[in-house]
Amino acid sequence: QVQLVESGGGLVQAGGSLRLSCAAATRTLSSYVMGWFRQAPGKEREFVAAISWNGARINYADSVKGRFTISRDNAKKTVYLQMNSLKPEDTAVYYCAADKTRLATVAASYDYWGQGTQVTVSS
Repeated sequence: QVQLVESGGGLVQAGGSLRLSCAAATRTLSSYVMGWFRQAPGKEREFVAAISWNGARINYADSVKGRFTISRDNAKKTVYLQMNSLKPEDTAVYYCAADKTRLATVAASYDYWGQGTQVTVSS
């Protein structure tokens, strides 16, 4: 069982930056692939980024490549999403998720989810 709590969301102007954190309550975070997803009003939840257990493999959605960086600190049991050059279309609730098995880009593959943190980017 994994409990995930996101933080770091807020209101930012276009071009600004935010860093999201996802704190995990689990015995060993390194047992899990970790992902970030987002969901805008009226839209389906979409993949943002994922990172393997040791950080050796990372996957990004095309829409955030070059702007967002996912990282993890297994000792601190925390996963981060550094978001730079934010755009109004990045506005969404951001969720972190844990997967026991593979570096997936599909939400259905993830077993555990946080409650989400709101990111709003004004133009």
